Amino acid sequence: MDTTINERVRSLVQGRGLVQKTLAEEIGMTTDALSRALSGQRGFGALELARIAELLGVDVYELITGEPDPARVRIAARHSFDHDTGTYSNGTASADERLLEDVRLAYVQAYPHGDPPASTLPDTPQGVRELVGGDFVRRLADRLEQHLSVDVVRIPRLGTAYSMMVGERAVIIIPASGNWFRENWDIAHEFGHLAEGALGVGDAAERGANAFAAELLLPEADVRSVDWQALTAETLGHLIWDWGVSTDAVRTRLTSLHVVVPQAVDQWLRSTTTQFLRGQALPATRWGEFVARQREASSRRFPTALTAEHEKAIAEGRLGKGTLAWMLGVDVDSLEVAQPELRRGSVDELAEMLGLTTA
Repeated sequence: MDTTINERVRSLVQGRGLVQKTLAEEIGMTTDALSRALSGQRGFGALELARIAELLGVDVYELITGEPDPARVRIAARHSFDHDTGTYSNGTASADERLLEDVRLAYVQAYPHGDPPASTLPDTPQGVRELVGGDFVRRLADRLEQHLSVDVVRIPRLGTAYSMMVGERAVIIIPASGNWFRENWDIAHEFGHLAEGALGVGDAAERGANAFAAELLLPEADVRSVDWQALTAETLGHLIWDWGVSTDAVRTRLTSLHVVVPQAVDQWLRSTTTQFLRGQALPATRWGEFVARQREASSRRFPTALTAEHEKAIAEGRLGKGTLAWMLGVDVDSLEVAQPELRRGSVDELAEMLGLTTA
C-alpha cells in the first residue's frame, strides 16, 4: 500500500518509541509543528527530512519516495554465522562502506549519461549453469561477465563479499583474500542475493543465498551420485578441486542433505582445504596449480568493460587517471594510457577566449 512521507515518518517514530518533544528538539522543530506534520496537516521541509533521516539512521531518498535509492550501495553480505545464536552478522560494514562507494563511483564515472548494459539474472541455479556452460567453476567470474553481464570486482582490505545494482547491472564485490575456494562460494552466494532480488539484510535472505550457492556449486544430484562409503582421500581431493569449494562447504552440504559419510571422510572434511589438498590429496606435481589459483584470488580485479570505459573517457579528456589507477592498483604517475593532445593556440585565439583585444 502506498504511503505518504508523513506516514512513513510517523511509522518510524512510533515503531522506535520516540518521544515527540525530544525528536522535535533534535531536528529543530517545535513540538506542535512536528505533531501537525506527523498527522499530515503540514509537510516536512527538506532540511527537516534530512535531519530526521540522519537521526533515525534511514536513507533520505527512501524516506521521501518509499523506494530504495537505486544509486545507493545496499549491503547484502552477512557471512559470519554465530552457531550459538543462529544469526548472521557483519562486523566490517562500516570499514567497507568507503570501498563500496569507490566501486560505485567508478561505474558512475564510466557511464555518466546512462547505466551500463543490463545483466541477465536467472532465478535458479540450473538456469545459471545452462547459460554459463559446463566446467564453469575455474573461471566463474569470467563466465558470469561473458554470458550474463554480471560483473565481479575483487579488491583488497574488504571485510567480506557484497553485491549491488548499478541501474540494471549486477555487480559482485569480493575481498582479495587469496582463498580461491571461499571466493567461489562468495560469488555464488552474492549471485543468489541478486537473483532473488534480496539486496536487503536478514537471516532469511542469507539462508536463501546460501541455498542458491549450494545448489549452483554442489548440485544435490551430483553430491548424491558420489559413493561416499568407498571414497579415498585422493578421490575426495579431485572432487573438491573440480567443484572449487572448501572442505567446510562440502561438509555443510552433506549435513544439509542428510548424507552419512564414513568417519575418515568426516575427518578429512574437518581439515582446512589447504591442509587436506596439500597434505593428503593433491600430489606435489599439482601444487603449482594450487598456488596459481590462490595467487589469482589475491589480486585486484575489475571488469574489462569498466576499465575500457575509463580508458576511453581519459583519452577524450572527460576523466583523469585517478580512478583507473586505483582500479588497477598502480601509481597514477606510472599509468600509461592515451590522453587528449593539448593544442597550442595562437596569441590571438587566447586573447579572444579571455575577452581581450590585441593591438
